[in-house]
Amino acid sequence: MLRSCVIFGKKIFQVLSKPCKSSHPFSLYILLALFLLECQTSWSQEKHNVYLIPGQGSDFRVFDSLKLDAALFDTTHVHFILPDRKENMLDYARRMSAQIDTSQNFSLIGVSLGGMISSEIMTFLKPLSVIIISSAACRKELPVRYKFQRRIPLYAIVPKGLIKAGAFILQPIFEPDRKMHKTTFKAMLKAKDKRFLKRTVRMIIHWDKEECATKVYHIHGDNDHTLPIKHISADIVIDHGSHMMTLTRAEEINPIIEQFLKDALD
Repeated sequence: MLRSCVIFGKKIFQVLSKPCKSSHPFSLYILLALFLLECQTSWSQEKHNVYLIPGQGSDFRVFDSLKLDAALFDTTHVHFILPDRKENMLDYARRMSAQIDTSQNFSLIGVSLGGMISSEIMTFLKPLSVIIISSAACRKELPVRYKFQRRIPLYAIVPKGLIKAGAFILQPIFEPDRKMHKTTFKAMLKAKDKRFLKRTVRMIIHWDKEECATKVYHIHGDNDHTLPIKHISADIVIDHGSHMMTLTRAEEINPIIEQFLKDALD
């Protein structure tokens, strides 16, 4: 529809550009201007809103390599807020969702913790599509160490500063391909509030979403050591993809994401 609008507008311009003995009525130019303005407005209004939610140890920069068709999609970063003490995932997702404009259709893309939050948001909002990357769609997809700490909460006695320091040590060990964007990953982790890290660790450990939603589109790497694929039911598996692949393997992931979003719009 919008493409036809533009094509028709060009045809009008061609007619007006042809030599003519008599001048075109001024009113025709006014109508043309109004017509093209309406086309432009319709184009911008019909762009689909895509909200991007990063992971626990990252921020908006994890999506630096995500390139979607700007003519079809408007992307907006959802920024983390500090969880309340002992806040659960669902309540936190409700507060995070205040950043989403629900007056128009929208989709969600969540990485790691952002994917878990996206899975919760879709229980009370109605996104057109939800894509999660290097994440878990429900509790049963979490690795054993999270389930173990629900019974024996070792994390609770670890100082929040030590949790952040430990992340700097463990991240390159668990996900060695971060070295491809080492500066970015270190900067994202450095920017994290240590209270945020400790409270989100608890939030994940006590996540109580038992059933995975069937409408979630799950992209996962088979070399993810943070959330091992053996626990995951993925729609797309990226060969040798790590937990950091949203940034490190963007050239493969971008077309998959864009095609899924386009299919959802049809």
